[in-house]
Amino acid sequence: MRLRSLGVALAAAAALITLPAHAPAAAAAETPLSQGKSVTSSSDENGGTPAAYAVDGNTGTRWSSAATDAQWLQVDLGATASVTRVVLDWEAAYGKDYKIQISSDGTSWTDLKSVTGGDGGVDTLDVTGQGRYVRMYGVHRATQWGYSLWEFQVFGTAGGGSAPASCGTANAAKGRPASASSTENAGTPASAAFDGDPGTRWSSAASDPQWVQVDLGSAQDLCKVDLTWEAAYAKDFQIQASADGRDWTTLRSITGATGGTASYDVSGSGRYLRVYGTTRATGYGYSLWEVAVHTGSSGGSGPVQGGGDLGPNVIVVDPSTPNLQQKFDQVFAQQESNQFGTGRYQFLLKPGTYNGINAQLGFYTSISGLGLNPDDTQINGDITVDAGWFNGNATQNFWRSAENLAVKPVNGTDRWAVAQAAPFRRIHVQGGLNLAPNGYGWASGGYIADSKIDGTVGPYSQQQWYTRDSSVGGWTNGVWNMTFTGVQGAPATNFDSGPYTTLDTTPVSREKPFLYLDGGAYKVFVPAKRTDARGVSWPANAGTSLPLDRFYVVKPGATAATINQALAQGLNLLFTPGVYHLDRPVEVTRADTVVLGLGLATLVPDNGVDAMHVADVDGVRLAGFLIDAGPVNSDTLLRIGEPGSSADHSADPTTMQDVFVRIGGAGPGLATNSVVVNSDDVIIDHTWLWRADHGSGVGWDTNRADYGLRVNGDDVLATGLFVEHFNKYDVYWSGERGRTIFFQNEKAYDAPNAAAITHDGIVGYAAYKVADSVNTHEAWGLGSYCNYTADPTIVQAHGFQVPVKQGVKMHDLLVISLGGKGQYAHVVNATGAPTSGTDTVPSKVTLFP
Repeated sequence: MRLRSLGVALAAAAALITLPAHAPAAAAAETPLSQGKSVTSSSDENGGTPAAYAVDGNTGTRWSSAATDAQWLQVDLGATASVTRVVLDWEAAYGKDYKIQISSDGTSWTDLKSVTGGDGGVDTLDVTGQGRYVRMYGVHRATQWGYSLWEFQVFGTAGGGSAPASCGTANAAKGRPASASSTENAGTPASAAFDGDPGTRWSSAASDPQWVQVDLGSAQDLCKVDLTWEAAYAKDFQIQASADGRDWTTLRSITGATGGTASYDVSGSGRYLRVYGTTRATGYGYSLWEVAVHTGSSGGSGPVQGGGDLGPNVIVVDPSTPNLQQKFDQVFAQQESNQFGTGRYQFLLKPGTYNGINAQLGFYTSISGLGLNPDDTQINGDITVDAGWFNGNATQNFWRSAENLAVKPVNGTDRWAVAQAAPFRRIHVQGGLNLAPNGYGWASGGYIADSKIDGTVGPYSQQQWYTRDSSVGGWTNGVWNMTFTGVQGAPATNFDSGPYTTLDTTPVSREKPFLYLDGGAYKVFVPAKRTDARGVSWPANAGTSLPLDRFYVVKPGATAATINQALAQGLNLLFTPGVYHLDRPVEVTRADTVVLGLGLATLVPDNGVDAMHVADVDGVRLAGFLIDAGPVNSDTLLRIGEPGSSADHSADPTTMQDVFVRIGGAGPGLATNSVVVNSDDVIIDHTWLWRADHGSGVGWDTNRADYGLRVNGDDVLATGLFVEHFNKYDVYWSGERGRTIFFQNEKAYDAPNAAAITHDGIVGYAAYKVADSVNTHEAWGLGSYCNYTADPTIVQAHGFQVPVKQGVKMHDLLVISLGGKGQYAHVVNATGAPTSGTDTVPSKVTLFP
């Protein structure tokens, strides 16, 4: 290690090593926001290299960590700031790979910059982000020693968040209702810490952790907390806030406290505040004479309010709405061929009977009934998707939806000629359903769930389709891959000579949340989990209802900071139709949070940030929105669970439903991973992850995206998985006991040649790969198609690659060459006949191994 002029002794192989002096860095033009601020670390090498030395402004002192990886140094700026630059002045023991991260609460972190292959010295990093806490998170050391920094400097502008502009002197907690995890005895109740009497105290049982909390009576802007400890004080503790007394956000983490009386500046809002002790300083419990809570007027807009109106692009109608047909026609005229435009629309139909309506749906247009049951909203007319705009070709009828209503078609059969990302949910068709366009042109869909079709469904030219937990009066035919689970009236399995794969029930399912009217009040119904389901979930409607005031109704122009503030307050999210640019990920950290989009609301991450992170918690519901990659590469657009997640969520799984991802098409887009699932027990119910093959910003490197779906969690179930055109593996599954029911894929059209996709001696990345380490996996009804337009001579080794083990079973697989543009040599591994020339005839394997 290098030494300052005074020298520092290091014992290494029992020898004293002296290294050259470190040249001090040039002084910064302004004082860092971080200088002299509170700082913590994952570890300190010894008492002479504490964390505080990295922010003391003295280039002759340093922090150094233990000699292991995954070490960090974190500074508390004292209030929210807009951070623009971070300077790291490394000692000889520097970080080769590390991240600069930011946080509003010191708990949930957002990556601002990832550095790989660093060479030490002085690193000056331009970053963009808002938060109170900034840290260096070391991933890999460059030497055998720990991480060591002479100085860690954070620059930017103070403010920009929701910290109170002025902090009151009154104690908002005095006399308010209090509770605690425990009390030592009846003479030391929780209330004694909030009674304003310095002669009474709360004390806990002698164990860790323990807490005491107060109900302030309403949501408040929190700016300072004063603690007066008795002799039995906390060495390490957190100050936390909550909107509901159940889900908590950490406002301040304190380590190495020394008791006595101390004041802590905080920034956040909540109705409840608690002191959460994690490490006692004595053999007794925790004991507080007094806790005083100070509040202030916010420099921003205060706490985010739930509820409110649904915004300009939600069109709410009833049967008496004048010129209703004209409203549908006007939106359709704008959206019919507007494939990559920014218009987003949601029609909401109040319960009642609508006569003579033909609701034609174009791009980014959704129609939903507002009853609790589909039959509450009756259309005597049609909901129509056709392909006149594309000369009768329905293969690009993406991004639209119908939900929660009944339709009695004028001529007895409704037309729903869609492709991917066009769900048909919770619909009662009082007649038949035609899934092909007028003229029976090409079609490539689709998905039906929780629906009842009284008549016959005719897919006709549809190449593939998945239907779940529904009932049909009949099903006439199919082209390549028609898969059914839990569908009353479904055709029997016949994959050897036909297109059908049928399972009597769906192993685990939970329907998508939906908006409805309870009298005059909007609520969101959150359906319950079903096991081995068959048929529709209604009218029984097991589940719970959430009032709209428990949702932040997100409207165009909302910032990621406000969205995350709402989540931190305990609110759910209802995205109204629009396009939302994000300068940081949306952070979903509370169990059972609902994130629901209307009208294909679209999230666009800017400057290479991720779009959304979901913590490893129970029961998050993600539904009804589109993530559109930005022009700067994002690592992962949607991440569910942190790496290494292992909690059991089987009783209350997280669900991802009608959540779609697009890379390119609307302009250049880049993302290494589209979706990564680290949590266990997640249900992926209908997704289309699409690296664009047409539109703007399309090219092998222009809209590069290596992976569509990566599953690291165990016991993950995918029902209705559409993933297309990725540069490497479309699906890479490394979790145990995974299951997929229905998979549709096309390999990347624009692979320039066989060399560009050759790896490990194999030509072409499998569409669906199960990692060699996996022992148990099962899948049904999978198809992969190649259309190598850039080099039709490519012969891909196989569509599917799985380990040959007793616990790995693949049912009903097929590969197809579309018109001879490239070929497959095998279906799965080295099994299955090659595709045949230009005939566009499937090569099948009904069971492997």
